[in-house]
Amino acid sequence: MALPALGLDPWSLLGLFLFQLLLLLLPPTNAGGGGQEPVPRVKYCAGDGRRALSFFHQKGLQDFDTLLLSGDGGTLYVGAREAILALDIQDPGVPRLKNMIPWPASDRKKNECAFKKKSNETQCFNFIRVLVSFNATHLYACGTFAFSPACTFIGLQDSYLLPILENRVVEGKGQSPFDPAHKHTAVLTGEYHVGVSTSAFPDGMLYSGTMSNFLGSEPILIRTLGSQPVLKTDNFLRWLQSDASFVAAIPSTEVVYFFFEETASEFEFFEKLHISRVARVCKNDVGGEKLLQKKWTTFLKAQVLCAQPGQLPFNVIRHAVLLPSNSSGDSQVYAVFTSQWEISGTRSSAVCAFSLENIKRVFEGKYKELNKETSRWTTYGIPNIDPRPGSCSVGPSSDKALTFMKDHFLMDEQLVGTPLLVKSGVEYTRLAVETARGTDGRDHVVMYLGTTTGSLHKAVVSGDSGAHLVEEIQLFSDPEPVRNLQLAPVQGAVFAGFSGGIWKVPRANCSVYESCMDCVLARDPHCAWDPKSSNCRLLPTHSPGSWRQDMEHGNPDWACANGPMARSHPPQRRPQIIKEVLAVPNSILELPCAHPSALASYHWSHGTATVPGASSAVYNGSLLLLLRAGVGGLYQCWATENGFSYPVVSYWVDSEDQPLALDPELAGIPRERVEAPLTRVGGGAALAAQRSYWPHFLTVTVLLALVLSGALILLLASPLGALRARGKVQGCDTLPPGEKAPLSREKHLHPPKEHRTSAGDVDADNNRLGTEVA
Repeated sequence: MALPALGLDPWSLLGLFLFQLLLLLLPPTNAGGGGQEPVPRVKYCAGDGRRALSFFHQKGLQDFDTLLLSGDGGTLYVGAREAILALDIQDPGVPRLKNMIPWPASDRKKNECAFKKKSNETQCFNFIRVLVSFNATHLYACGTFAFSPACTFIGLQDSYLLPILENRVVEGKGQSPFDPAHKHTAVLTGEYHVGVSTSAFPDGMLYSGTMSNFLGSEPILIRTLGSQPVLKTDNFLRWLQSDASFVAAIPSTEVVYFFFEETASEFEFFEKLHISRVARVCKNDVGGEKLLQKKWTTFLKAQVLCAQPGQLPFNVIRHAVLLPSNSSGDSQVYAVFTSQWEISGTRSSAVCAFSLENIKRVFEGKYKELNKETSRWTTYGIPNIDPRPGSCSVGPSSDKALTFMKDHFLMDEQLVGTPLLVKSGVEYTRLAVETARGTDGRDHVVMYLGTTTGSLHKAVVSGDSGAHLVEEIQLFSDPEPVRNLQLAPVQGAVFAGFSGGIWKVPRANCSVYESCMDCVLARDPHCAWDPKSSNCRLLPTHSPGSWRQDMEHGNPDWACANGPMARSHPPQRRPQIIKEVLAVPNSILELPCAHPSALASYHWSHGTATVPGASSAVYNGSLLLLLRAGVGGLYQCWATENGFSYPVVSYWVDSEDQPLALDPELAGIPRERVEAPLTRVGGGAALAAQRSYWPHFLTVTVLLALVLSGALILLLASPLGALRARGKVQGCDTLPPGEKAPLSREKHLHPPKEHRTSAGDVDADNNRLGTEVA
């Protein structure tokens, strides 16, 4: 702390002393930027006008859980509680309700549900859980139907829903869960024949993963509809653990993959270890003739692992989607994971990607075998059986192969993925993925991630370096989970369903970036700078060659340069406008500095030098300045991001007593007079009067007196404590080794020794892992 210079008047010395005491009381501020974990560059709170959203809701309806986009992309079908809606989304703005059909559970089913001790206020309804396009004229829907699942066909006429006929409602056990809280998945695919792959929905088959009983203890993978026989998993053989929770079903050419989570059976620990799985069944499976009749003969499952080296794994899968292949590579499955363990009291989420080729390779490896004597799983090689057990061979398998499949359904190899994105303190619930082509002609993977608190994160995969978060949008003012996400590429939007309605979120709002510098720093593949119109605009399908973007580095130095080579004249870093502040001497000024980017680091400068530490301090981004002789002039708040520095705000501080001459280098820059120098960030209005140091002086004086009084009491109490200690018999509290405890009516209770878990004692199922392990 610098000492005040000699020659100051008493009032200036008092003001400087007061300012230094005030700085001691201010809490330290954290510098921005520099963290390794990805942070959303921009955050929009609920209702922020910069990120305009459209909200659809219908009076009397709630739980908008299931979303389905029509084939032409112009209609969004929504499964809500006891109703199905058709929304017109072709026009911009709020989706328009085309029509709605009710599908409530019958009164008899509701009474039975309530009689079985279920809530008639939250559970005994028909929650739509399956909504798929069966063909051009019909949808297929299933619901919980008050804990008595039911399914039906819904007719379509010009994208309008036709009423449900009671005689078309059938039992939906195995296709929809009983309990609306249970996770489930379903997908409709075309039949597969050797050499022929068709998606003709009249012969389509529904593959479902859900709970098949009222208690929710019998998970099932089942195939229904279509011309193929109905097949399901065998509960007696324990192919699935009783707590299996399904999150996604992804069809491929010959097979269908199911992603789910269950308690591990191949690991033995003190506590339950949750494991993410991927299961595979063949589309041409017809079941066994003698063994495994009406059961899968091709069911196999493997462990899915999403983990960073040396860190706890993300072992609970929450959702998965398929990103179809393009000309550059293989199809990828993107999945979001959380962990059953908490580190420092918070949970983390991760996103991993797995190629279909790697998934296929895992199911072509070795098997695991359960030793019934030791109850341990061991590796079993590839059996000498042709065709290979579990393969999508033509015709029914042999009895020998089916006998092998009954016990060898678990693969030995794991499906391993390295996280593209890791975010602590956030639990992702849903995921939507698409590709966006940038000005460089490369496709960039864009992920939309819904959270348990009602936020939507937009992330962009940046090659081998992982992913960066472009923005965070808070959808709801009151935190609640995002139930579902549905991309609408034609409309350039993503729809988010939740309990009260549906949000339509444009995938980008490029106009919020007002300069080329800000547009390039955002690194949003949907946005690029148009030099002709001097606007950041939504990138069209065929982008003009003059539009500027730098997805790899996000550096405006060359992307926003002028001249024939587009690099000869770097962008100017002169302030756009200068705010003039006229203050009273010895007053404390607060010069605010907004933080447009959470990824940038910020610092203040005074002219060409750093701000004087003896008369200034930075608190919450604002510069606190004690105005005295020699501290006037130009003050600028600078942001540095991706190696590029630019001024965020510029102030010209002047004194009423000694006005400073204007700097010739700042000539031509517009100026704005600030009437009151004391402003609050986000306060919206400046204070009407200058603030003196007297309120601060009184506050600090009282606090200083309290501190000095406390210190004096401690100094006086220490000698008295020492004298009292000399008068006591030594060793009463702690007995020497070997002496017995004195007899007493009361037992001497000793606190238990603290147990600390070392890194060597940690196994994968330990839920009590502490920060020392991490």
